[in-house]
Amino acid sequence: MSLLTAAAAQSTPLASFEGKQELRSSFERDDDVVPGAPSEYHAITAGGRLEWFARSTVGGTSLVGGLFSSALGTAIDSPSEYGPHWEGFGKRYGMRLTGISTGNAIEATLGSALGEDPRYFHTIHRPLGSRARNIVDLTFRAYRVDGERHLAYGRYAAAFGNNFLSNSWRAQSEADWQHALVRTAEGLGARALSNTFREFMPQVLRKIRRKPDPFPTDVHRP
Repeated sequence: MSLLTAAAAQSTPLASFEGKQELRSSFERDDDVVPGAPSEYHAITAGGRLEWFARSTVGGTSLVGGLFSSALGTAIDSPSEYGPHWEGFGKRYGMRLTGISTGNAIEATLGSALGEDPRYFHTIHRPLGSRARNIVDLTFRAYRVDGERHLAYGRYAAAFGNNFLSNSWRAQSEADWQHALVRTAEGLGARALSNTFREFMPQVLRKIRRKPDPFPTDVHRP
């Protein structure tokens, strides 16, 4: 009887869903789910960390953010050294991309040494307040190999290190410690915005496409 029970448990929609390792767009990832308990957490692999780096650097969320920030900078001509034209837009987008890739490389490398998981894990069937808390929490904390959330020191080092290091190749008008601190704060804000997309967008896309909820209705995480 216990074998039948175990087999039934393995065949539940949630169990079968968590067993899939499909590559999908950054807006469609339902597989990074908040673990029900520390023992259920599966540490990120080297391949998964590389995938995270590529997706966070040139994936859909990063692309949209880069186009928006570069267009805004071009519209207000900031920094003025780049100019308010298409050439200036390209320079701003390239500068952002170098900063993003440097920061992600630092977080992936240092995070690997510290055992930090850079992925965002979304909730299941939780009220809005709980989802908002999860977004904020995983902006400043990350899972480690023990299955618990800890302060994301690798992420902090990446945010500060990337923005201060980039002073060496930025336009002179924004290559100082004050601008570096502002960019660091903006980077953490962008991380929270990215987490928000990853929390809500899979559900939005399911509704638009009229696809069923892949998670059992009686499952709630965290």
